[in-house]
Amino acid sequence: MLIKYKSDYEKIAMGFLSYLDDLKSVENLKEEMKLYQNKSEFVLYLYKDKTNDFVGVLGVQEGGSFVMVRYVSLSPNYRYTPYINDMLSELQYIYPKDLIIGTPENAKLIQNFEESRSKHDE
Repeated sequence: MLIKYKSDYEKIAMGFLSYLDDLKSVENLKEEMKLYQNKSEFVLYLYKDKTNDFVGVLGVQEGGSFVMVRYVSLSPNYRYTPYINDMLSELQYIYPKDLIIGTPENAKLIQNFEESRSKHDE
């Protein structure tokens, strides 16, 4: 389940974001958090698993008719395609009319998601 970030979840979100290479530095991590707190087109979602535990975050940038997935960061035990696809499926549910795209770094995740959706729809 995706839950929109709010300040109560700041430490949890920062913990998951710190798994990302670009955000290992505390300074970079704080700058990233400011982006999500101060810019309305940047949205951070926390992801809960079926046991209601937080297991990751999904950072997006909203565009006119698209949503760009900037990154997906999951707890090490959850870094598997089914969890990522579940997150992206829920994201598509939140933005039903928007195209989900990815940065060059995570375009493969989006491609895998689209392929799994196509197989499921057949």
